[in-house]
Parts: sequence; structure tokens; C-alpha cells
Amino acid sequence: MKVLVIVRQVPDSTTNIKIQAGGQDIERAGVKMVVNPFDEFAIEQAVQLKEKRKDVASVTALIVGPATAGEALRTALAVGADDGIHLQDEAFDRLDELQTAALVAGVVKDGGYDLILIGKQEIDLDSGQLGPALAELLDIPHVGTTVKLEIAADGKSFVARRRIEGAEEVVQVPLPALITADKGLCEMRYPSLPNLMKAKKKPVKVLKAADVAGFAAATANLGGVKMHAFQPPPERPPGKMIPGDPEPAAKELVRLLREEAKVV
Repeated sequence: MKVLVIVRQVPDSTTNIKIQAGGQDIERAGVKMVVNPFDEFAIEQAVQLKEKRKDVASVTALIVGPATAGEALRTALAVGADDGIHLQDEAFDRLDELQTAALVAGVVKDGGYDLILIGKQEIDLDSGQLGPALAELLDIPHVGTTVKLEIAADGKSFVARRRIEGAEEVVQVPLPALITADKGLCEMRYPSLPNLMKAKKKPVKVLKAADVAGFAAATANLGGVKMHAFQPPPERPPGKMIPGDPEPAAKELVRLLREEAKVV
């Protein structure tokens, strides 16, 4: 069994985000970049499968992004992935998630992967299209928002618990398949210093646009979403204080909520 994990790099959620002067992107200088938290669950699940099952031959981590995204890829390798694929080209930076799915599908379709894991969404743009789109392009089943995964003893199928509105759903799916990981699936271990050093020696295949057969044709007719402008959320207006005794203050509050805020 071969396992593939899709890794994405995003700004740290504690980072102070600033918008570039032209509004076309965020200011990336000095911004701490980390592994997408939902992808951490996918990485750990893949490594646990390898540790528990003798039929898992390898775990490969794949990332699309500039050279700096290699840091996130090395984190996956330090946690326990065996090798990596880094799709690194300026042409890839302009792709939306559907086009990125077409790019990844072109790279992995002949890789013989039995299970593909990816976080349910990215925390920066908050989009969850990449996993389902990749499954569709590879023509394999997809289980979203997975919180528990059990591979059958024969390695031909799995049972997954997935989060739905107000409950959990249990599904049985044949392999090969793709799952998107949700919080609760598992927590990624902290990579030790020795493993971080070992990760530097693990093989990483760097691919450019010219290395992906049919890249231009595959992405030209799919997607095409472009970000026209970024802007920070509006500042919260200052609070309004209502002086006086509790009873008249309460009446004034109700009046304001009804007549000005129009929420009651």
C-alpha cells in the first residue's frame, strides 16, 4: 500500500497580516509560514498507518509552492514521511485550487497510490476544494471531514467516520480513495531534532512545469479564479456606554437595540 499526503503552507494564525500597497496580496516579508493545521492531521494519520501496518510500503508528502514551501515539506518528512515531491515553479503560483488539483492529478495519477490524505481546508483562504477536486480528477472515491479511519485487514477498503451537521456518519469505501482530515482524526507529533536532521537527507523530487506532461492543457480549461483585491476587515466601532440606574438603563438598551441596531 502506498500513501500520499498533500501538504500546504499557510501563514501562522498568530501572525499580524498586512496588505500590500496595491491590495493584490498580503505582505509576506517577515510572515511566519507553517504547515496548514488540517494537513497536520493527515500527515500524522499517514505515519501512524505506516507504523501499525506492515503492508504500508511508503508515505510520500507532496507540496505545491515556492522554494520556501520546502520547509513545510521537511516537517512532514521529519514526522515520518519517506520521501517528498515539491512542485515548484512560478507558473504554479498563479493557479487556483481547481487548477492545482489538475496539476497534482497529472503528477500522481500513475504513482500507484492507494490512499491520499489531505486537510479538509486551508486556514488562510478557507477553501476546501482541493481534496474533492483531486479525487474527481483521479476518478476515485472521496470521504470528507474524516475524524476516524480504520483500514480493513485485507487492505482493500476502509471504514471512516466523517463529521456532518450535528452528528457523525460512518461509511465503508474501497481503495484507492482520498480522505480529507478534520480535527479529531489525530494530533501531529512534534518532530524531534534528530528526525529534523534526518529529514534533510530524505529524497525530495523537485518538478517544474516542463516536467508535468499536459500541464498547460489540464489547467487551461479548469478553474481560473483570480484574486482582485485583499482588504483588512473593517475596524470594530467603539462600544456605547449607557449611564444611569439599572432600570432606565435597561429600557434605553432595549430601545437602542430595537431602533438603532434593529436586532430585536
